Order: sequence, then structure tokens, then C-alpha cells
Amino acid sequence: MAQAKAGDTVRVHYEGQLSDGTIFDSSLEREPIEFILGQDTVIPGFEQAVIGMEVGESKDISIPPEEGFGDYSEDLVVNIEKTILPPDINPELGMQLEVSSEEEEETSRVFTIADIAEDSITLDGNHPLAGAEIAFKIELLEIL
Repeated sequence: MAQAKAGDTVRVHYEGQLSDGTIFDSSLEREPIEFILGQDTVIPGFEQAVIGMEVGESKDISIPPEEGFGDYSEDLVVNIEKTILPPDINPELGMQLEVSSEEEEETSRVFTIADIAEDSITLDGNHPLAGAEIAFKIELLEIL
């Protein structure tokens, strides 16, 4: 039977869990995901787990931060003055803002509002799962 390899388009069902067992994402109640192996469209540890799988095979994997959503970086936490925000934005905890780089017009990052003070806001540019070891249950449904 054929094994999934770089360049293959695959369809998989998955369930992602935190170390405490909390499910943070799952495709089981919706369509499976489809992606091309080797194009970096999913996190590296997930992609590496699918490579070598056969259709119908399932596996449980654990992914460290460096192969998942990266380590948590304090350099991505910044404080800004509220006056910098456009007047139509009413900041709320957990709100996400896309911030473009002045140096590189095509570069942007999503920041989450982590704290709101009287005159300033703390933005966190880390992925919500940065620094977390995560686990996945993966089932390879098809190699297209």
C-alpha cells in the first residue's frame, strides 16, 4: 500500500489536545483537512507525522513547541499607547488586531490584546498555543 510522501495531497481527520487533555481543535465534526505535504501549510510536527502513513492508518503523536507553534517569546509582547489605535477600534481583552510592519509592507502579524490600562494596551504577538506541547490523533483518509 502507498505511503504518504512529500508532494502528495492528503486528506486527514485530526483531534488536537493540550497536555491536560483539553481538545483545542478537531475536524471530526466537519470536513477533513486537505493539504500538500512539503508546502508548510500545517505545523512541522503534524506534517512529519503524516509522512509515511498509509490510507486508513491512525496514530497518536506528541509535538513539542519547536515543531508546533513555537516557543513563547517575550519579544512579541509590546505595550502601545491607546492613541495609536484608529478611532473606530474599541479595544477589548482577547480582541485580535492585524499589525503591518512599516519596513516591510507585505509583512503583518496578528496580535491579541492581553491587557488594557488607562492609557496603554498590551499586545501579544505569540500564537495562543506558543510554548505548549500538544498532541494529535491523526487518521489518513486519502492520498489524492
